[in-house]
Amino acid sequence: MTETVKKILIANRGEIALRVVRTAHEMGIATVAVYTEQDRHAQYVDMADEAYLLGGDTYKDTYLNEDLLIDVLRRSGADAVHPGYGFLSEVASFAAKVADAGATWIGPSPEALTDLGDKITARRVATRAKVPPVPGLNEAAGDIRTLYDFAHTHGYPIMMKRTDGGGGRGITIVRNDDELRGFYLNHDAMQGGDLDEYFVERFIDKGRHVETQCGRDSHGNFAVYSTRDCSVQRRNQKLIEEAPAPFLPEGVHEQLERYSRRLFEAVGYVGLGTCEFMLTDTGKVYFLEVNPRLQVEHTVSEEVSGIDLVREQITIADGGELTEPPAPRGHSFELRITCEDPAKNLTPSSGTLTKLAWPSGPGIRVDSGVEEGDTVSPKFDSMMGKLVVTAQDRQAAVARVRRSLGELRIEGVPTPVSLFEQVFRDDEFTAEHGHAFDVSTKWLERKYLNREASAAKAGQPASLSAAAAGSTGAAGAGEPADAKPTPTETFVIEMNDKRVKLTVPLDIVENITGSARARGAQRPTQPLRGAGLHRSDTAKTTTADRPGVISAPMQAVVTRINVAEGQHVAKGDLLVVLESMKMENYVYAPAAGTVTKIFVGPATGVEAGETLVTLDVDGAATKPKTDGRAAAESSDTQPKGDMQ
Repeated sequence: MTETVKKILIANRGEIALRVVRTAHEMGIATVAVYTEQDRHAQYVDMADEAYLLGGDTYKDTYLNEDLLIDVLRRSGADAVHPGYGFLSEVASFAAKVADAGATWIGPSPEALTDLGDKITARRVATRAKVPPVPGLNEAAGDIRTLYDFAHTHGYPIMMKRTDGGGGRGITIVRNDDELRGFYLNHDAMQGGDLDEYFVERFIDKGRHVETQCGRDSHGNFAVYSTRDCSVQRRNQKLIEEAPAPFLPEGVHEQLERYSRRLFEAVGYVGLGTCEFMLTDTGKVYFLEVNPRLQVEHTVSEEVSGIDLVREQITIADGGELTEPPAPRGHSFELRITCEDPAKNLTPSSGTLTKLAWPSGPGIRVDSGVEEGDTVSPKFDSMMGKLVVTAQDRQAAVARVRRSLGELRIEGVPTPVSLFEQVFRDDEFTAEHGHAFDVSTKWLERKYLNREASAAKAGQPASLSAAAAGSTGAAGAGEPADAKPTPTETFVIEMNDKRVKLTVPLDIVENITGSARARGAQRPTQPLRGAGLHRSDTAKTTTADRPGVISAPMQAVVTRINVAEGQHVAKGDLLVVLESMKMENYVYAPAAGTVTKIFVGPATGVEAGETLVTLDVDGAATKPKTDGRAAAESSDTQPKGDMQ
């Protein structure tokens, strides 16, 4: 148990909130949860010692509302804040407000968050620390002549990256002078934002994403708990992670540890974090970024080090010394179990979990956010849970993954399980039968995804189409995808002779009275990690059932518009890029036609089913209605980012 931290406010939700609750309880620390109406029945809310409702319908009003969370901090009497990952975990202003309120921030200082939060600033930190970043410019891309000089010196392709991007977001790959000129000239009209918010890096086509899970305490002690390899990615986001990073060239492990120490010491970093690098096929190591928080894949580092990393975070934040990790023991894989359709390039889908049976036995860990009967909505993050498999070495862990996938049963929604089965029998990944490990960040997409020409991708999964059209089928069991807030009823009661008001959801009241059983009550929708809360103030007109209407397949934010009104497009041309839960999703033209109207702009938040673009479809009279719906899928033929 720590000396000063007695009660932790967890400024997050879902799986990571539950993860923090469990460790805090083991340490004898009380926990305070926050929740929205959508999270009212979530497990982390039930397990926390206290829970406070966040009134509001948007991220901005709830989990991103700094002042509201500080108010809960004061009301609850918590003396520390754990931000989890996502949401406010990397926001320096929130960390400063926590400190100003007299509470302990379980993370690096606001100054360190500022130094590492902007990509240009982070590159400068790395350069100062003598850690080579990916070849690029440590300044904004304001002058096209400078960009030409860089491209002609280093060669195409190059990447134009937003300074506030991350996870592959805000990246455009440019392959020649014409594309660079087009990006520069058309940026204000089509991309949004200022060119001063972009910088340039060389695009490394064949490289591995390797990282170090690090910690540094206030006494100057530094540790690398493990290395990880996260090269199996789709849409620039990780899908399979493993620890330790396998098959590193001689000397690279020591180089990764040396570079990581320099980065942490350069900014006076105190806390846990991850240093991410690109390892080229020639053995060069380049700095990518520092993630100043816990990451989704921290589980595999815990398994091979035997150390609870959440406990480490709390101990370090409370002024204690970090645990010196032993040499890694065994090998561990994490498989992200998502609601994504491998037949549609792992496009996020939706539906109701009619059956869910996780594997068990030696070396199996499941961190899950859903239960059988839950509904997965296209508005929410597609990750349902994490399957973590550990064994004495990599070959044994591969065999154990195969066994666990054979036991896993998920019905009602698509998952990448069939794809995982292929990957874990692919000699290029398993390095069995005399084959060398040959996996880069684009390996999964090149070998298993994007095998169709982009023009052939003309429709979206039925689950998304139904949700976009407002069908009750997408949400499952008759529940609309955009469910209204849960009705409640308020009672005046007495507790220990004290008069208080009690507000209860009507579904609970009805269950008590038995009326719900008569109607066949069902489980409420359980939002997943980072569940979207956004609802427009006014009703959106959904016109996805008309030809030529291109609708958003999920709740997202528009990051790029690649066409202009009056422009003629071919079937398969990229129209709009959406960002949802750190992943870019690509909306293509389902048919040839002329753009008649663009309803959104960069940074616009959209609902599932909201109209993005309308087309005057060539030969529309002969086109079926479904041709008017676009698929949010990724393709190597279209601009996309590099990696998380």
